[in-house]
Amino acid sequence: MQRLSAARLGDLLAGDLRVFGGPSTIEPLAGRIRAEQVSIVLRNTPLGMVANILNAVTFVMAVWGSPDQTKAILWASVIIGAAGFVGLRARSSFQSVKPRSVSRRTTQNLVRNAFLFGTWWGALPVLFFGAATNAAQVVITCLSAGMIAGGAASFYTIPIAAIAYTLPIFVGSAVAIVWMEGAVNLPVAILIVSYAITLFRAVLAHASEFTQSFILQTESENAIRRDVLTSLPNRFSFNERLENALVDARQFDQHFALLLFDLSNFDEVDDHFGRAMADAVLVEMAARLRKSTRESDGIARLEGGEFAIIAARDIRPDQIGSLAKQIIDVMRAPFLIEGREIYCRTSVGIALAPTDGLDANQLLRCVDTALHRAKTLGAGSIQFFSASDDDAAARRNALERDLASALANDELWLAFQPFLDLGSERIRGFEALLRWQHPTLGAIPPSEFIPIAEETALIHTIGHWAVKTACLAAVHWPRDLRVSVNLSAVQLKDKALLDGIVMALSETGLEPKRLEVEITESVLISDFEDAISLLQSLSFLSVTVALDDFGTGFSSLTYLRKLPLSRLKIDRSFVQDMLADADCAAIVRSLVQLAHELRIEVTAEGVETPEQLDYLRRVGCDEAQGYLIGKPVRIDDIPGIAAKPFGLELSN
Repeated sequence: MQRLSAARLGDLLAGDLRVFGGPSTIEPLAGRIRAEQVSIVLRNTPLGMVANILNAVTFVMAVWGSPDQTKAILWASVIIGAAGFVGLRARSSFQSVKPRSVSRRTTQNLVRNAFLFGTWWGALPVLFFGAATNAAQVVITCLSAGMIAGGAASFYTIPIAAIAYTLPIFVGSAVAIVWMEGAVNLPVAILIVSYAITLFRAVLAHASEFTQSFILQTESENAIRRDVLTSLPNRFSFNERLENALVDARQFDQHFALLLFDLSNFDEVDDHFGRAMADAVLVEMAARLRKSTRESDGIARLEGGEFAIIAARDIRPDQIGSLAKQIIDVMRAPFLIEGREIYCRTSVGIALAPTDGLDANQLLRCVDTALHRAKTLGAGSIQFFSASDDDAAARRNALERDLASALANDELWLAFQPFLDLGSERIRGFEALLRWQHPTLGAIPPSEFIPIAEETALIHTIGHWAVKTACLAAVHWPRDLRVSVNLSAVQLKDKALLDGIVMALSETGLEPKRLEVEITESVLISDFEDAISLLQSLSFLSVTVALDDFGTGFSSLTYLRKLPLSRLKIDRSFVQDMLADADCAAIVRSLVQLAHELRIEVTAEGVETPEQLDYLRRVGCDEAQGYLIGKPVRIDDIPGIAAKPFGLELSN
């Protein structure tokens, strides 16, 4: 009970309004409220101390020449000295930067000082009222009333401080009145009590209103800093915290780490399962992050499936690497949403301050570059920013800039690699392969510039050009040759893709059955239903469809059953190892048999040796493609290749 009473007394002296029926607050909000309360008191203190000094001087002048003159000077000297000291301290504190939070002890000290001042003013009527002249009594009464009102106004945000200041003055005035004889005592006493109650109620009302208003303002500020879906800090809050961390790093040489990560297949989850399921994944992801990180780690959701962490403790590379690995591990477990298991892939990029920069834009650029490299290496990768990333980022930025004008500058062109029919030993068509000859950097590999085209949406314009150019080339070939064009996952999401293919066929005059589109399993994973719809529309036009790189993804038999496939392309990794690895040989043989059962032709990619070609003939594969058959060539070389029977000289 004693401990409880002491705790309540401590709360009361710290400005807690629950004792008076005010709103309840918890740390750290209470610390912010105290900071605002103390700031207002400090702002009023210099003027209040001037009033203390002037009132003390006025009192000395009122009793000048009386027997109490010396005692009055001594009393006033204490007030003047203390008021001058407190006023200067308050002015200095008010001019400094206002702290975001104030401790309970600071408020308790303020209440104590208010009580000491109030007690000294309360001694005024006790010491001087009885022996004073009528005129001096009027002055003492006015000064006491004025200090009560002024004190209440100065401490209106902290009721306990206002009480600590005014109560001793009330008590001193009451004692002085009781000592005096006369019928006027009772009315004056009633007046003092009424005055006290009115002031106290006004102070309490103002304090409660102030605190409630501050709480509402804080909640509003928190709302704009909080992600509505996950309740994590949002980008606005993250930017503030990052700036604060950078200020500390510059001023106090404090180090911190910035981690950036995202769900690399979040868009696929959104497209395949719907927004509600994707949102549920994000909520669960936020919950896992809270459990797997430390309180000191500032987590934020930036946008989509992208999250960031500002880690200000234990920032040695091995410790930060452990934190990143922990994040990847907790995200690897399936998300169970509405009875479905959803798997997400995560990579992490890391930048260190001040090592990688002391500017927010620079640090964000560094961590973004590190994340991009991690995602390039594959899901589950962790990459710290390194100086060499600057060169890679500069090259990528240059390629992104130049790719926008590459088509207009005739830097893009198509190479054509032949397909060999293993039954007739003749060329049956060519695959169109996109190439970029940069004017200063030379040949840029497709693996480098196609992802850039996809990220910048240039793939739509480039893809339409590639289809039209391939069709235009095939029109001049023998009519038994087809041309095959690759479509990416990004292109497949373009609603205008079908119209573009139809227009290309119409403008070039190519028969639709001579055009083949190649898609990979990644296209189907990202948006299976839309892919079926588009591919069926192409099939109705007599455009054939090939599934490329089969066996490297999920290899779902659903694709073979539901999609209007004309061709299955076995990935080169199986073809290259099939003569040395019995498992690869069995896979190739089984895929050929399965495809034929489903009336789907099979093309083997990456054929480089006659022995590989012989095995493919034996297992009944329909076509072969690879350097043994022919390397990618320019359009002008195609007539000569197409006219010749297959021979090893074609690979030279």
